[in-house]
Amino acid sequence: MPDQMNSRPARLIVVDDDPDIRDLIVRQLQQEHYDVVPAGSLAELQDALAVHSADLIVLDLNLPDGDGLNLCRELRAQGSDVRIIMVSARGSAIDRVLGLELGADDYLTKPFEPRELLVRIRNLLRRAQIDDPERQRDKSARTASFGPWRLDLFQRRLIAEDGRLVMLSSAEFRLLSRFIDEPNVVLSRENLVPERRATAAFDRSIDLQVSRLRQKLAAMPGGEELILTVRGEGYVLASPVSFE
Repeated sequence: MPDQMNSRPARLIVVDDDPDIRDLIVRQLQQEHYDVVPAGSLAELQDALAVHSADLIVLDLNLPDGDGLNLCRELRAQGSDVRIIMVSARGSAIDRVLGLELGADDYLTKPFEPRELLVRIRNLLRRAQIDDPERQRDKSARTASFGPWRLDLFQRRLIAEDGRLVMLSSAEFRLLSRFIDEPNVVLSRENLVPERRATAAFDRSIDLQVSRLRQKLAAMPGGEELILTVRGEGYVLASPVSFE
């Protein structure tokens, strides 16, 4: 289900002058039931903003009638708090820093996997919403359900849809617990293993633990892509989670 903004589907504006790329992104987001408005230029984006209130803009930087960086600066100067993901073939650290300093919430370098863009969109929209108490983990809950799995929070084991049990090591259980507490949010190594924060950025054993956990989740159809890698940022559990 799409993220909801004030009980309606989030409205996204996708700005790219390449019709093939734009249509591909629009179709994927519409499949996720977002309300999507396409635009091929800064002028079309400004026209769309005059008609539609937007929750998030996917903004290509190189447009035929101007630079997306300037528009981002203008929107922030006007007090707009719309979430902005800049998309560009400019992959240097300087371009990324400049985009973020001018008010972008995220920066994605082309080429990118459409699924990665979707995860980043979900992440930003969730940050924009007021914390919902119903989404918080119930401390009395016994199980957490996500994808084709249920996690037994007391006996620390995975339960498949067919009732099969998969045991978890203590490290795997702690790791999965962090993911289910913040689903659809990109978590860095430091966030996944806070007790090792000082060295986590360079600790490749965390990647190995994630890999082992992925292998166990992949034992059921639909579990193969539950944990995704976001380049340069960390990992994300790409699934809603419910507690019982």
